[in-house]
Amino acid sequence: MAAEDAPAPEAAAGTEHHDRYVVRVSGDMDLDHAGELRETLAAALSQAPEGAEIIVDLRHSSFCDSTGLNLLLDARRQGARTGHVLRLAAPSHQLLRLLELTGSSGSFPLDASVPG
Repeated sequence: MAAEDAPAPEAAAGTEHHDRYVVRVSGDMDLDHAGELRETLAAALSQAPEGAEIIVDLRHSSFCDSTGLNLLLDARRQGARTGHVLRLAAPSHQLLRLLELTGSSGSFPLDASVPG
């Protein structure tokens, strides 16, 4: 699939529990969709209750390039400054491999599925 054919991340954020804030991402996390992903992660960080864990639901995202990874790492750093933990839920095999290849696998708590 060409980059221009890939769906943009349709991220929606909302509180589900007082201690968790879920960001749902679908589509590719890449250079073509960086702006939307950046805005969504920034909104989650600013809207999540103090100390809330931010769960990035990746069930419907199958591709992440270096731009997407850098956005996730930046959001993790911003979250750490404000007391939030960024947790990746249901990451694709491709994202897991990217995290491993870049030495970033220990940067995020990972869940095989989205915590209920």
